[in-house]
Amino acid sequence: MPHPPRYREDDPLLARVRGIALAMPGAKEKISHGTPSFYTVKIFAQYGAAIKGDHDSWALRRSLVFLPDDQERPALEEDPRIHVPAYVGAYGWLALDLTPGEPDWDEVRELLDASYRNTAPARLIRELDAT
Repeated sequence: MPHPPRYREDDPLLARVRGIALAMPGAKEKISHGTPSFYTVKIFAQYGAAIKGDHDSWALRRSLVFLPDDQERPALEEDPRIHVPAYVGAYGWLALDLTPGEPDWDEVRELLDASYRNTAPARLIRELDAT
């Protein structure tokens, strides 16, 4: 049985995240566990998450789930907008809550870029660097 949708297709935040993510070389979108997920061969971002320890609430329904660089992780964890998402948080993923005010889209782009680089094949990263 598929998971119920945990997003709204007309969400303007999703539209912006989708536009940035799908502009990356080889990026595609699929719905996984009820949320939009962006991938090449591996998922590099997801839109929406539950908070670790509160798997039923989906309090971060409008968030960017990403895999940060190891050296950036400590600083990100100090940010009150950053949370450890359920399920994938144990593997190093974090979630940026996009709802308090207007998101900093340059920051979102940087987080997506880092997550993409942490998951994409080398040939796609070279293609990204060539643009």
